[in-house]
Amino acid sequence: MQYYVLGGLLGIIIGWIILKNRIGIKQLVGGYLLIAPLYVFTIVLVFWEYSVTNFVWLIPIPIGAYVFFSSKEVVYYSLYALIIIIAASILANHLPIPTIIASKEQIKMSDIFLFISNVIIASHFMLYKDKVRSLQIIDKLEKQEKIELPVSLDPKALEHYKSLFDKIEVLMKEEQIFKQKDLSVTSLSALLKVSTSYISRAIRYSDYSNFNSYLNFYRIEFVVELLHAVDLEKVTLQYVYTEAGYKNQSTFNNAFKSFKGVTPSEYIQNLEDYSK
Repeated sequence: MQYYVLGGLLGIIIGWIILKNRIGIKQLVGGYLLIAPLYVFTIVLVFWEYSVTNFVWLIPIPIGAYVFFSSKEVVYYSLYALIIIIAASILANHLPIPTIIASKEQIKMSDIFLFISNVIIASHFMLYKDKVRSLQIIDKLEKQEKIELPVSLDPKALEHYKSLFDKIEVLMKEEQIFKQKDLSVTSLSALLKVSTSYISRAIRYSDYSNFNSYLNFYRIEFVVELLHAVDLEKVTLQYVYTEAGYKNQSTFNNAFKSFKGVTPSEYIQNLEDYSK
């Protein structure tokens, strides 16, 4: 059983490495939900006399379909899993397939392993469900916005954007999410469960040209505060800009000069000269 499980795990890892950048997440999940039952079908036949609890491996199939696909597709995948169960039962009882027989202790340990493994798989599907639903809500809002939003903004719409911007400000000031290196308008929209278009407009109507300008404002202000607070002889510039959320120095240098009119090195030199 260990070899079969390790073989399946290796197949999933290799498939993920090869296909993750070539096809979408739904295609990956769909492929898994089709291929995994066939692999389980083989395991059930080989270990038929060992334990029929191997059918437990099919439980995540309808759960995965429920998370990623429509109700109609959930029915199809559930029927597919049921057909696998019926086919395996018929073949195992009517064909001379060599099976493996084990002791009661081995069966007990295997059943415990099966139960724990499938709880983990099902839990991951359900945890991912919230992320999928959030993206679906965002996509729906964006589509509605393109169809329903008026061209001109009335006072109520402006008040809505102001309220949204206040929520963004709280995240920036109190939680300092600008320090996140991968922060983007998309991740912010997922966090607030609001359309990216709404967020971009809320930022523009608050006198910032775009999200990147708004993000850089907070990051550069944090850098300036940090430069004044730390001992510049004991910390590196890399430490300073990575603490603010920048991934590389060139992006940081350009943003800093855009806001402060001088390069970071020139600003630090001015600080050192002033301290003397």
